[in-house]
Amino acid sequence: MNVQIKNTTKEGALVIHVEGELDLYTASRLKDALAEGLDGGRRWVVVDLLEVGFLDSTALGVLVGTMRRLKQDSGSLHLVMNDPHLTKIFRITGFEGVFPIHETVDEAVKAVKESRSTDPDED
Repeated sequence: MNVQIKNTTKEGALVIHVEGELDLYTASRLKDALAEGLDGGRRWVVVDLLEVGFLDSTALGVLVGTMRRLKQDSGSLHLVMNDPHLTKIFRITGFEGVFPIHETVDEAVKAVKESRSTDPDED
């Protein structure tokens, strides 16, 4: 299945909207979209997985790698999902407590905004 990825910005956060399945064949598109944002200086990222029906270990690896890179730059990666199957994947792998997970993009952006306000490096 194809995957559609759109980048937007909301209140200073890079928001990546993903639609489709993230697997061995499509995770590279997510990786490229994330790398483009990070290479452009983005430190606050929200990945919207509300329209994702499947996510495999390759995609999880992309998310973990991005999170590590952002943490090195005092940034953060927030995920948006409400699908019970995706939530179960994160719970089984132990990543449920690693990533901030939100039910809506607005909720995630609000959390990013709050974390930015406590960052002494932010203007």
